Amino acid sequence: MVFSCINCVVESGGRRMDRFVKIVAVENEFQAQLLDQMLTDQDIPHVMRSYHDMAFDGVFQLSRGWGSVEAPAEFKDRILLIVQQLRDAKPEADRDGEITN
Repeated sequence: MVFSCINCVVESGGRRMDRFVKIVAVENEFQAQLLDQMLTDQDIPHVMRSYHDMAFDGVFQLSRGWGSVEAPAEFKDRILLIVQQLRDAKPEADRDGEITN
């Protein structure tokens, strides 16, 4: 499964997909969806590539994580910063013990 920001690719001069490189692994589907939206909002061309394989019932996701982000190499530092901020964000417990953000 591949999620892609097609608008980002077209708007950024129609970069060819073969110029996209793996930037970082994504831990889970929730993180993938958040990261995809954040990168799209910042007009960063990217592709979210899932490691899920129907034939092996997702066994690769158990060992390798949900998938990865691919993008042109010149966006690597920006993407890594966004991923680090996303991973560092921790939900806070309110006084009733419920998780809030």
